[in-house]
Amino acid sequence: MTSIRTEADSKAFTILLVDDREENLIALENMLEADGRRFLKAMSGNEALKLVLKNDDIGLIMLDVQMPGMDGFEVARLLKSNPKTRNISIIFVTAINKEEQYVIKGFEHGAVDYLQKPLDIHVTKAKVTVFEHLYLYQQGLKDSISEVERINKQLERFVYIVSHDLKSPLSAIITLLSVMESNEKIVRQADLRENIEMLSQAAGHLSDMIGSILEYSRQSVNQQTKEEVDVRELVLQIAYLLFPPKHINIDVVTDMPVVITTKLKLQQVFQNLISNAIKYNNKEQGVIQVGCQEVDGFYEFYVKDNGPGITKEDRKKIFQLFHVAGNTSATQDSSTGVGLNILKMLIEEQGGKIWVESQPGEGSVFYFQWRK
Repeated sequence: MTSIRTEADSKAFTILLVDDREENLIALENMLEADGRRFLKAMSGNEALKLVLKNDDIGLIMLDVQMPGMDGFEVARLLKSNPKTRNISIIFVTAINKEEQYVIKGFEHGAVDYLQKPLDIHVTKAKVTVFEHLYLYQQGLKDSISEVERINKQLERFVYIVSHDLKSPLSAIITLLSVMESNEKIVRQADLRENIEMLSQAAGHLSDMIGSILEYSRQSVNQQTKEEVDVRELVLQIAYLLFPPKHINIDVVTDMPVVITTKLKLQQVFQNLISNAIKYNNKEQGVIQVGCQEVDGFYEFYVKDNGPGITKEDRKKIFQLFHVAGNTSATQDSSTGVGLNILKMLIEEQGGKIWVESQPGEGSVFYFQWRK
């Protein structure tokens, strides 16, 4: 007992009604009929199984327990044993007294609820509505996940292309700097030689980062390479290659761990926080301190500065996408409000969190957790 399927049907909540008596099927359909619902009907267990396999959008099965041949328990058992159908919600409709042994048997075979014959119209409608809302919510969540995955793949492809295209000009820069380092006139000038050496180191560091980004964009989260990272060495390298002004001092003030992690992600977090601490510092003598403590299965890192601080209102929103703190100066208005939101996602991916404590005029401390 099937019906012609239209385009509108494909967006409907599909309910499969299973009962060996046609009058019961008609009565149940009339009871549950509503806008946005589509009904399929089967008068035996075998017919029900065939319909389920032909229709992959069934959201709920109203299944009579007492049927000749294959009963409702057996139908439910077969549906739950198939990976393609095991997640379909099943409500058993039964005239058997609701004794504990039958209830337990039904749940063991995959039922999510029971309805006792004769059916109470209000209870039946209410329960079906609950399962309809649950199904539509789950479908919406699946669609959202699919869309996010599609966007992520596009972003990964974009990152790969940009990173790959950066390789060629950077290789030329590294080659030119290498030639300049061996030039006798440059070798004789200590200041110039030192500056070129710093540029060469920075270019080499950038080349390594681009290589890591290329590897990151090619692999899923589970495939990304984890390695041993000396966090103290990482922070000192970042601090050196950010070329802070002479009036800003960056210190690692506690012992730092060696962690097994995706280096690129941890590097991005520290680099963003330290770079911001340099960029927005407004003191004659800038002080930036980096430290760590162990808390409940996490390393709790912090980056502390004596900069302008952040207002209470901005502290509530600073990790939101596109939010820019109100204390940025005219010379620092290039901030997009994206960086801290990205850091928040990277840290939450580790199961941790990021937050800031700050006093306007006295500076800020950014804390973040990284799983051990």
